Amino acid sequence: MPLLFLSLLLALLVQRQGAIALAGDWPCFRGQPNASGVASHSLPPPLRRQWVRDLGGSVEATAAIVGDRVYVATMRGVLYALRLADGANVWTYRSVDAFSASPLVKGDVVYIGDEGGVLHAVSTRTGRVRWKVKTGDKITSSAVSAGDKVLFGSYDGRLYCVDAATGKRAWAMKTEAQVHAAPSVHRGLAYVGGCDGKLRAVRVRDGRQVWAVAVGGNISASPTIGDGRIWLGNLSGVYVCVDATSGRMVWRVQEKESGAAAYASAAYRSGALVFASRSGRVFRSDARTATARWTFTTRDAVDSSPVIAGNLVYAGSDDGSLFAIRLDDGRVVWQYRAGAAIKASPAIGRGRLVIGATDGSLFCFGR
Repeated sequence: MPLLFLSLLLALLVQRQGAIALAGDWPCFRGQPNASGVASHSLPPPLRRQWVRDLGGSVEATAAIVGDRVYVATMRGVLYALRLADGANVWTYRSVDAFSASPLVKGDVVYIGDEGGVLHAVSTRTGRVRWKVKTGDKITSSAVSAGDKVLFGSYDGRLYCVDAATGKRAWAMKTEAQVHAAPSVHRGLAYVGGCDGKLRAVRVRDGRQVWAVAVGGNISASPTIGDGRIWLGNLSGVYVCVDATSGRMVWRVQEKESGAAAYASAAYRSGALVFASRSGRVFRSDARTATARWTFTTRDAVDSSPVIAGNLVYAGSDDGSLFAIRLDDGRVVWQYRAGAAIKASPAIGRGRLVIGATDGSLFCFGR
């Protein structure tokens, strides 16, 4: 009975966070459709490297961890299914074009877009394609689950919604510029930022725009949703908080540091809001007021979206390091030097942290 009760409790907690897989999995870019960037369990350091694989191509997108497998793609257009335990290859799937988007694992299918503008649906069991959908330009936007649908953006300026089983288009909403970032989904609405500088709320059921707010600049980060609000940064170094229901701007802050630009998505949990910037900073702000709590500065840009796991923030840097930063005070408590820039974001699931580097190395860490 105690084990059964614990399993049910974990399932309920995951359901509340909007997860689409089992407790402990990391099935998509930010872990959940709401892009909170929060792991379902803590992973206290020191971490030990469990294994490393050379995948032969730059890994710039976040891996997915589901069950006993890791799904990860490279800029050489190869999607891998690896054993989580030891990194052994289960299958590979090849595209003609690069994969800069992260995989989404939903049921027994992996969904991933490529820079040729094709969304691929691949069987998790066999590594064979189920179906493909062609868009008008490249796809860097990671797919996200919304019930029986899958949503993703394209550089043709559209946000797409397709049937998860067949790939049949449900709708495609036209924006005013490229859609680089992954959408986020919460309570029947999809939130998406674009290179037109606007954050939009779109109804999942029919693709109708509910509201739009001008953030300005190009938006490459996914909107982070929590407690009725949305947080987002842009490539001009502007950070905003927006009311999720009305689209009202709650606050807007301009980063003043040299190189200010938010490519990474924020992480949010229970009032703790963590951003990262190409200025080399990882910083925590008060989610309600934008007041700075702490700042940690790396030696290069941070494109890696931070992830909260327990009382720690994990993030990579272009300086080639993976950091564990204390959420309370910003103190670094653990560091690993990968030897190449880390643009991918951490995936934390099943007691492991998996992250790739631009030299093609894929690292798996655990206790």
